Amino acid sequence: ILYNQHQRSEFDCIKLPVGVAVVSVFGLVFTVSAFAWICCQRKNTKSQKTPPYKFVHMLKGVDIYPESLSGKKKFAAPTLHLDLEKRDLNGNFTTKPFHHHQNTLSSQAPTPAVDRPQGEDKEAGLGTLHFSLEYQPERKAFIVHIKEAHGLTPTDEQSLTSDPYIKLTLLPEKKHRVKTRVLRKTLDPTFDETFSFYGISLARVSELALHFMVLSFDRFSRDEVIGETLVPLSGIDLSEGRVLMSREIIKRNVKKSSGRGELLLSLCYQSTTNTLTVVVLKARHLPKTENNGPTDPYVKVNMYHGKKRVCKKKTHVKKSSPNPVFNELFVFDLPSEEGLRDTSVELLLMDSDMGNSRCPNTVIGRLVLGTSAAGTPGEHWREICDHPRRQIAKWHVMSED
Repeated sequence: ILYNQHQRSEFDCIKLPVGVAVVSVFGLVFTVSAFAWICCQRKNTKSQKTPPYKFVHMLKGVDIYPESLSGKKKFAAPTLHLDLEKRDLNGNFTTKPFHHHQNTLSSQAPTPAVDRPQGEDKEAGLGTLHFSLEYQPERKAFIVHIKEAHGLTPTDEQSLTSDPYIKLTLLPEKKHRVKTRVLRKTLDPTFDETFSFYGISLARVSELALHFMVLSFDRFSRDEVIGETLVPLSGIDLSEGRVLMSREIIKRNVKKSSGRGELLLSLCYQSTTNTLTVVVLKARHLPKTENNGPTDPYVKVNMYHGKKRVCKKKTHVKKSSPNPVFNELFVFDLPSEEGLRDTSVELLLMDSDMGNSRCPNTVIGRLVLGTSAAGTPGEHWREICDHPRRQIAKWHVMSED
């Protein structure tokens, strides 16, 4: 009896680890299978989601989707553009594919090419911009194709060329602001870029206006404005197909840039620590937006050593405030032991546009303080140089961007 009990106890001891091992194996297999099933379901769900494309930018037959601009840039082949044309506003495929607007033009005679503003002095022009407009009612798509520009004014005195690009804004809301790529060393750039705006009715298009601003890219300072042209859409008939247009580029309207507001700054130069303290206190008399609404201002502060920007900072955005109070302090380490000798500070009063992340915010006014600055900015700079460790505050009138 004792022998049998001893054998049973040994059998039970062996049976227990085997049972635990079997249960563990089954548990591991179940966990791995469940994880693989969940991953497959997520992958299928993600692949089925197609974002509604409210805006598509086509660069020489290649679509750049807006959600890809924030991360890795995905360039679809030209054949994929035809697939996109078969989708509705929600991104779903339709049974009747839409025809590509370029193919549609082959069966339609385009509207006569040139639409120049009357009374415009050709000698006062800074070049000519060629573009086309089109409206596709089946998709509520307003399409602007920026083709090329000719005879631009050179901005580089040495090479007598420019690095042009174009900013396009739909007025009066300014909700859609886009820009072309930069073309190097040319006065006759060929952009060949298409911008498509969806969800706009044909009646609404006639209430809009296109504002083209031609700029020259500058690697070391602010981009230089070559000129602009404004195209009201009220008298343009887009119901018959594509409209080819040509407009003279004129000098930027100075009246639109007047009344940029004022900015109160406090500066202090610490010669012992070789630092500059900039306190952005407040602003006043800021202009209203294009649609007569309040601005959402903030201030960008850039420090330059010579022509090289060595540091940049910015304040918080003040919502709907024509007289914002910032009270924000920034301390800059001077890049040279010579102090403020070859240093300058640029302040940009900006209007935030958080609803459109693809496009840069609007510059309300600009202020530069340095040794070579004239007027009140120059006086302010000389005072902090002559009186180190003293905090000196002054009001400054913002100038044109």
